[in-house]
Amino acid sequence: MEAREHIEEIRRKKFSIGGEQNPLTEDLHQAVKNLSAELYAKDVHFLMELIQNAEDNTYLEGVDPSLEFVITSEDITATGAPATLLIFNNEKGFLSKNIDSICSVGRSTKKGNRKRGYIGEKGIGFKSVFLVSSQPYIFSNGYQIRFNENPCPHCNLGYIVPEWVEENPTLSDIKKIYGSGTTLPTTTIVLPLKFDKVKPVKQQLSNVHPEVLLFLSKIRRLSVREHNNDPRLNTVSAIAITSETELVVRKNIDAVSYTIHLSADEKGKESEGECRYFMWKQKFPVRQENKVERRMEVEELVITLAFPFEERLHRGMSSPGIYAFLPTEMFTNFPFIIQADFLLASSRETILLDNKWNQGILDCVPSAFINAFVSLVKNSENVPMSSLAPMFRFIPINSSSYQELNVVRESIKSKLLEESILPSESYMEQRFFHQPHEVGRLMPAFWTILEKARKQGVSLFHLSSHGKYILSSSFDRTEYDHILNFLGVELVNKEWYAKCIQSSKLVEGVSEDVYLEILLFIADNWRFKFDSTNIKYIPLIKYVGLYGEVSLCSINESMQLNRDRVVSLSRHSEHISWLIDWNKEFKCPANYFFWPKSTQESIRFFTKRDTVLEWLRDHVKVGAMSVYEYAGHLNKYLNICQKRAIAFVHFLYHSLQKSYLSQWEVGVLCDSMPLVDNYWNLKTHRKGVLVPANGSKWVRLIGSNPWTSEGYVELAEDYLQPGCFAGEYASGERLLEFLKTHVGASDIPYISPPNATIPTVSSPLTKQNAFLLLGWIRNLKCREIYIPEKFLKCIKEGSWLKVTTSGCPGYRPPSQSFMLSSALGNILQNGSVLVDIPLLDIRFYGDGINEYKEELKKIGVMSEYVEACKFIGDRLMSFKYSNLTMSVLNFIRFLRKSFLPLDEFINSIKDKRWLRTCCGDRSPVESVLLDEEWKTASQISNIPFIDKDGEEILSFREELKLLGVIIGFSDHYQLVVDNLKSPSRLTSLTPEAVLLILECMRRLGSSNKLVEALKGVKSFKTNLGYKSPGECFLFDHQWVCILQVFKVFPIIDRGFYGSRIFFYRNELKQAGVKVDFEVAANEFAKRFREQASSMTDENVLSFLSCFRQLKDLDHKFPSDLKKCIREVKWLRTTLGIRKTPSECILSGPDWLSISPITVLPFIRDTDNYYGKGIHEYKKELKSMGVVVEFKDGVEFVVAGLHFPSDYTRITPANVFSLLKCFQILLQDSSYSFPDDFSKRICKKWLKTTEGYQPPDKCLLLDSSWGTYLERTDGPFIDEYFYGSNIKSYKKELKAIGVTVDVEKGCSLIASHLDSHVQFSSIVRIYNYLSQFNWVPDSEVARWIWIPKGSQYGEWVRPEECVLHDRDGLFGTQLKVLDKYYKPNLLNYFSHAFCVRCNPSVDDYCTLWEAWESSGHQLSHADCLKFWVYVSKHWSAKTERTLTDKLLKLPVASSSDEILLFNKNDVFIADDLQLKGLFEQFSPQPVFVWYPQPSVASLPQIQLFDIYRKIGVRTISESVMKEESYSVDVDKLNQVNPKEILITKGLVTLILGFLANPVMKMEAERRHETIRRLLNITFLETVEPITVNYSLLLSSGETVKARANRMIRWDREASKFFSQKLDRSSGYKNLIKYATYFSEAISEGVLWENSEHIGALSELIKLAFMLQFNEEAVRFLMKSKNLQIFLEDEGFLASVFPSD
Repeated sequence: MEAREHIEEIRRKKFSIGGEQNPLTEDLHQAVKNLSAELYAKDVHFLMELIQNAEDNTYLEGVDPSLEFVITSEDITATGAPATLLIFNNEKGFLSKNIDSICSVGRSTKKGNRKRGYIGEKGIGFKSVFLVSSQPYIFSNGYQIRFNENPCPHCNLGYIVPEWVEENPTLSDIKKIYGSGTTLPTTTIVLPLKFDKVKPVKQQLSNVHPEVLLFLSKIRRLSVREHNNDPRLNTVSAIAITSETELVVRKNIDAVSYTIHLSADEKGKESEGECRYFMWKQKFPVRQENKVERRMEVEELVITLAFPFEERLHRGMSSPGIYAFLPTEMFTNFPFIIQADFLLASSRETILLDNKWNQGILDCVPSAFINAFVSLVKNSENVPMSSLAPMFRFIPINSSSYQELNVVRESIKSKLLEESILPSESYMEQRFFHQPHEVGRLMPAFWTILEKARKQGVSLFHLSSHGKYILSSSFDRTEYDHILNFLGVELVNKEWYAKCIQSSKLVEGVSEDVYLEILLFIADNWRFKFDSTNIKYIPLIKYVGLYGEVSLCSINESMQLNRDRVVSLSRHSEHISWLIDWNKEFKCPANYFFWPKSTQESIRFFTKRDTVLEWLRDHVKVGAMSVYEYAGHLNKYLNICQKRAIAFVHFLYHSLQKSYLSQWEVGVLCDSMPLVDNYWNLKTHRKGVLVPANGSKWVRLIGSNPWTSEGYVELAEDYLQPGCFAGEYASGERLLEFLKTHVGASDIPYISPPNATIPTVSSPLTKQNAFLLLGWIRNLKCREIYIPEKFLKCIKEGSWLKVTTSGCPGYRPPSQSFMLSSALGNILQNGSVLVDIPLLDIRFYGDGINEYKEELKKIGVMSEYVEACKFIGDRLMSFKYSNLTMSVLNFIRFLRKSFLPLDEFINSIKDKRWLRTCCGDRSPVESVLLDEEWKTASQISNIPFIDKDGEEILSFREELKLLGVIIGFSDHYQLVVDNLKSPSRLTSLTPEAVLLILECMRRLGSSNKLVEALKGVKSFKTNLGYKSPGECFLFDHQWVCILQVFKVFPIIDRGFYGSRIFFYRNELKQAGVKVDFEVAANEFAKRFREQASSMTDENVLSFLSCFRQLKDLDHKFPSDLKKCIREVKWLRTTLGIRKTPSECILSGPDWLSISPITVLPFIRDTDNYYGKGIHEYKKELKSMGVVVEFKDGVEFVVAGLHFPSDYTRITPANVFSLLKCFQILLQDSSYSFPDDFSKRICKKWLKTTEGYQPPDKCLLLDSSWGTYLERTDGPFIDEYFYGSNIKSYKKELKAIGVTVDVEKGCSLIASHLDSHVQFSSIVRIYNYLSQFNWVPDSEVARWIWIPKGSQYGEWVRPEECVLHDRDGLFGTQLKVLDKYYKPNLLNYFSHAFCVRCNPSVDDYCTLWEAWESSGHQLSHADCLKFWVYVSKHWSAKTERTLTDKLLKLPVASSSDEILLFNKNDVFIADDLQLKGLFEQFSPQPVFVWYPQPSVASLPQIQLFDIYRKIGVRTISESVMKEESYSVDVDKLNQVNPKEILITKGLVTLILGFLANPVMKMEAERRHETIRRLLNITFLETVEPITVNYSLLLSSGETVKARANRMIRWDREASKFFSQKLDRSSGYKNLIKYATYFSEAISEGVLWENSEHIGALSELIKLAFMLQFNEEAVRFLMKSKNLQIFLEDEGFLASVFPSD
């Protein structure tokens, strides 16, 4: 039928246009209405529907499917459309059935064909174009039709009625738009756009995502462009997207991987965007629990994951993370794309996350990801390791905004942690992968070191042999930190680095630069990593040894206190060799060593030298050392070896010559170095150094060494010997000069003299030695060197100096010699005939002696007149004869007459005691010539008056005056004071004597001596008799009243002394008399303080009167008196004790209302005490601190609170008065209640609805409480008793502890909760508590009411409760709160009382224990609920709990019930063959229960895993296979194993398995294992082999079973029994044989490594089915990452030479 005829037939038959009425027309009308309602509300969704339709279309072979969108502003349909969209698709074209379908509703040709790859979903498909176009056109395979959304005038139907199109447009019109030079694709859809849809359509076309083709299996090209005659009018962003599949690799029957190359050529961009995607497509079976009606026919899920190798194509848009063949708008935040047949929301924006079909897909995504990722990482052959690391960026590190996808992410993470995916650094061709927790990271700096070390030939093959596999360096980079952190990969522990450095010989094998980098690495990480590790104990620090070799020591050796090795480096590069050479010369004293020269030179140019040096200094004790510092170190070790000490001098000499040491440094070192003395002793301490005695001047002058006792060292003659050390030569002369210069080796006159007597000066000296001695003294003087006392004394006093006395020669000490002119000498001789003067012998010494005048003067020789006078005076004073006084006076008179100076002579004698007085011998200046003026003073002083033996002495008044004798009184007050009589003779003085003393004090100013003399002496007359000054007061009429309060103060008698006494006020004050008011007041205060407790009422009133008087006179009381008045307890109170003023209250009427509830200190004003008269002094009392006003005494109320024992006696007036006090106190913001206030106020004095309560147990009810509680719900203050006025004291009540804020009353309300029994009240209170999130603050408050009716119930602990019991198992075990309380209170109980939401694992265990003890037969439903709960809450803690508590486990019985057996007697059926055996032979069930049929919530494998972890054994590990077996020996036939089974392929496979690094088996052991296999005897039989099994139960009973086996390897007998294989007997028998064979071979080969038997067995079984084909075996090994090595290949060749 032609296309047009077909359309006419549809119009006629289906829509009754020009034909008979269709009976289904009414149904069509309804279907079209439903279609109109179902069309998507989103304007532009039609575009995805069209792409989806194009993907579902069929294409001819050899055609690259393409889809093109072209929009034009031309109205080629003549419908008045503002723009037209054309869609071109090169599919096969529309067939008649497609036309029939499109003219129907709900008759898609793709329906039910999901398994065939159709991706269309809702059945609307093409009809979605009506969203943007009113009249869509189709041109395909000869069909030229259009549809109209408006009802057809012939049948009144829209959307599905076809109409043939002759023109507008024609195919030529379309071709002009498409391009006249090309052939039109088979199918063209033309959409004249609605006016309001042009902009949305253009926007959607511009936003076509460049990854739209990624998961489409057919379409390979999609393009969007705009066609306008004027290109400037184009507004659509054109794009051409191309998809190419580059590579396909089939992994297995379930998964395929391939690479897709997407390119997007966008208009306006210089180059097209490109991206390669690794695609992983994997099939998963659909689980029953995930099936939905819309996918009921689908049996397999197909999940495709796309991993972009480059930046994803995005056109500036966000990239979707989930595809349902076409992109959704879900941004997953994952670095890969998930594609699957998801069920979508109607908008196509998102998948239905709560849909179980989609959940089933998401559950499979982690497995698909793991398989894809492992394939990417492990199966990339010949790819450098560095290219694998970027693959790890595909791991979903970041969380998603969708919680369901976060579950996927966490599942991926948990699976990754169990996979061997991380490559380790092996430095071999073989790659090794490990689980993340097995791998450790290194710090980046250490990687740099290792790489350089490897290039320098250091072996690093054992890098992963120190407790952790080391992550590949290509991956161990900062850019992958986030990935590695996600996988939990951590840095290796701190001890690893020490092991690595030591085991790899890293320090010895690298260059100096790398060595320094190692030190830098350790230094940078010392504080936080290596400080406490074993790195301290490995050989690390280089040094030059005793014989010049380079050695190593540990940090610990270098830094210990005993310093096993002290390593240093040279501070200056030019000194390196010098220090190393001399260190060898000195034999490395005290284990001091230096870094090698090469190391020291390298560190000079090391970029981080400061860091390394600082670490070496602070933590290794390796410091930089200069020549000076080294010399200082050597200096400490010279005192044990004389030769080393002499060598040290040579070291210093040569170091100075080479300028390695400065003059100053040499000087410092020389000062402290030990010297070898003339006895060959080492001297460390010395005061000076003497040159050797041979040829010295000191020996010539002195003869012996007087400096020895003073610490001087006489150098040994060895210093004069030439020497050669460390290759350097020095002569003895140069060395001695060096010692003189720097050690101070000295000789006369440069040596300092000893503090000792020189024997040679005790007798005459030769002229030469005399001049040598004078020259020595001159040198000392020039150098300003101190001359010791003994030395100078012996020179001064030694009789070695030649003199003449009156012409007679002799020898005298210098101190008794003169160097005077002869004329002066004669004059002095004539005046003092009793004294001879010794003169220096000029004739003996010659004129040269005159050059030494200063030196002679220094040693005592006198040369001046004044010295001669003093000499004469001293000589005269030494004479003791009676007429001395007159001789002296006569000599003075002679000098006056001779007009010679008198001062020196007089000065030499006037201070000496030679003048006789009444007080004994005194000096002239201490003596007085007696006269009338001194008589008064003599009463109080002992004056030294000169004795008058006659009147002759009076003629020498002038000479006496010159000598300093006092003539006349003339204001000599000081002399009076100096000679004052003893205090005991100064009592009861006359007025004249007292006044003289006071005058002396005034004149002299300083009166301490007089004051001390008078102290304590009763010398002043007072009204109370004679008293000492300190006891007296000077009368003052203004304030004398204060002294009259107590009649105990002595006042000076003014009548006795007269008015003159008042002129000496200041002097009296100095003597101690109290003359000032302040002092008197302080004394009064002391007396006041002493007598306060005994003050009479008369004293108090007298004091108050005086207080008023003094205040009126403006006398200010001193602070001490004020303090005393305020602090002393002197006022009587009603409390019966005295109080300070500030502690007292002057009573008044205002205090009456507060008195009943307080005890207050009122001043006693009754007649028998102070009387009412005390109120006259109210003003004075107030100023002293007494409280006289009520408002000022409120603090007394607080302190004196005393509630009566009968609280009912407290009236509201009392309470309000007390609250008024609180109100006054609280107005002072700085006031705070005393510490004990809370204790005193905490009495039951406030009346509440629940009786009298203390304030902190009360609540104040106001309007804010009414929303939550009623008056009877708690202890609210009784407003009926106090009246409404009580609310006005809200602030005061709050201050004393009453709860007034509704949000703060929770604890108090809760404390009274147990007094309620009405459930409605309790619920109301709980609602109130929950409103303010109150949490119980003690165990007492943690109770919950469980009602039993409205009036009864019980209080239980929260631990006995749960909120819900969804499984309904705990009705008798726990209190389930959702039975009694609404959800809002359940939430409150959860967070406030910590009530568990559901029963815990422990609760379930307790329930199970109850089932165990009761013998209760469980129902399958209850058992299933229990184990489903356990599986959902499985953890390490759950495992421990169940292991400890569950003694019995479920087994299925023949009945519907489940029995509980001892868990040691039940087993997991992991071996179905054994399961069948023991079900047949065992009299009781022995296999654990599992649900049948299986349920999704408790998979069998998960339940078995739980059983295993809590102690249930598997049947395979529990059964004992008896070694005895039955074989008919006569029927055995020995065969050659290489001919049938033990082939080269099998041996290759076993060798590859054993060579796996996990096995840790060396080549020799592998080969020995194969030899044992090849050397066994193979015996073949036609009969099966019988094997016996036994299973031991906890009761001791044994269950036995018997089975036939086809294979058995008797390893001890080295025999292999095998039933003859008949390969023609069918697949079952073949796989059975393969299973037994693989198990036997694996058990025999790996009998020492049983944990790997299963893995090898599976490989052998698979290879057996392939008949051990070598190529197949090699491929199988490669897929499992197994290989054999060259040594294995050689072994194979020797075993199978013919192959």
